[in-house]
Amino acid sequence: MQRYPSQPQGSVSRRSWILNGLLSLTVIGSTLICAAECRAEIYEVGPEQKYTLLEKVPWESLSPGDEVRIHWRAQPYRSKWVICRRGTKDKPIVVKGIPSDKGELPVVDGRRAVTRPQLRYWGEQRGIIKIGGARDPADTMPVHIVIENLDIRSARPSFFYFSSEGLQKYFQNAAAIFIEKGEHITIRNCYLHDCGNGLFIAPDSKEILVENCAIYHNGIADSYYEHNVYTESAGITFQGNYLGPLRENCLGNNLKDRSAGLVVRYNWIESGNRQLDLVDSEGSDTIRFDPRYRSTYVYGNVLVKRKEDSNTQMIHYGGDSGSEENYRKGTLFLYNNTMISRRASTTLVRLSTESEHLDCRNNILYTTHEGKSLAILDEAGTASLSYNWIKSGWKAAHSTRFGKVSSEKEIHSGADPGFQDEAKNLFFLTAKSACLGKAGPLPAAVKANFPVKQEFKGPRGMKQRPAASLNDLGALERESEE
Repeated sequence: MQRYPSQPQGSVSRRSWILNGLLSLTVIGSTLICAAECRAEIYEVGPEQKYTLLEKVPWESLSPGDEVRIHWRAQPYRSKWVICRRGTKDKPIVVKGIPSDKGELPVVDGRRAVTRPQLRYWGEQRGIIKIGGARDPADTMPVHIVIENLDIRSARPSFFYFSSEGLQKYFQNAAAIFIEKGEHITIRNCYLHDCGNGLFIAPDSKEILVENCAIYHNGIADSYYEHNVYTESAGITFQGNYLGPLRENCLGNNLKDRSAGLVVRYNWIESGNRQLDLVDSEGSDTIRFDPRYRSTYVYGNVLVKRKEDSNTQMIHYGGDSGSEENYRKGTLFLYNNTMISRRASTTLVRLSTESEHLDCRNNILYTTHEGKSLAILDEAGTASLSYNWIKSGWKAAHSTRFGKVSSEKEIHSGADPGFQDEAKNLFFLTAKSACLGKAGPLPAAVKANFPVKQEFKGPRGMKQRPAASLNDLGALERESEE
């Protein structure tokens, strides 16, 4: 019985012929697979583009390397959608705004926004752009997603959107961007405002980067539970962002976080109940058992407490769930920040238990009131201070019961650290500042892994910090007076 086709006359041996044939089929198959996987689509949306509406974009079938380009137009886009697809490290899925000639970002407005009919997902009431958590497309863990250059606004109970069930109201905790789950997600150069929460990230998330964004005027009137930023992730970095005041009469924090591996650097963070509320994970063993959970790094930031802010505390670190076994119980590394309070009474950091520690170095800790109006701790925890500029007369705490505060080599030089113009928020140092060249050493592990290399560049973004200013206190270099 003949098992194989007869060997062509004058060819190589039967075995070689078979192997060559199989090799050819393999190459053809690999080529077809590569063509299917490597082909990236660019979806142009906007005036005179292929797609005039965001609802026409096939969000349910985005693939690695695909890019949705949303061109600026005078009218807002009134659309909302879910991204539940997977990019790769080398070929992320990118949703990007194309600014106008004047640099204006395309606006995605949640008011009367419409969802593409092919999308089916829960939590529509929770946000304008949602990442993760869907029925159509099939649910998956989204990875390597980038959202950039968009002005995303107006998702809160005062506003409505269209769903398959008709006109619906947003939930109180709705966000401009709601990440239900996702890994390696980047939010860059976006405006997030006029929502319950500007940005909300749930705990099934990992390795998030939020950079060069403006997040402001969010919150719900008379409520403490909605914030400019509310996040819980295994690994998250905020850098180069402007985090501004919440909406009028809103009582939430500016940045509230429950993550492991939190890094807050080179941001401008102004107003809020607290500027930073860094507390415990509420239910994620992945986060609580992450070795990064016990160390938090806050450096190179400008933090401003306004006189009308309701809370005396600038930062809270530890936990607030009441389950103290889940609190961070580690170290808050706070260094090279410029921290300004215009309140009559200020507490720099509240530590939740005796197991939380503050390592405070090379900061400018300035109050517009007398030195005694500034306290370092509240009622618990330990703090070590070194090489900070701070007014004479400061207190360990405003109460009679407080944790242990140790201090060495603080800089006391009058009532002014040498700002260009404090009243105008110009916190650059002058040539006569007592803060020049006064920085002390950082712990070796901190210096090796989280060195101060950049600084905030307004209105949002970062720039390289000159080597000559690396020994200066605070977040901002001395600007040239030429």
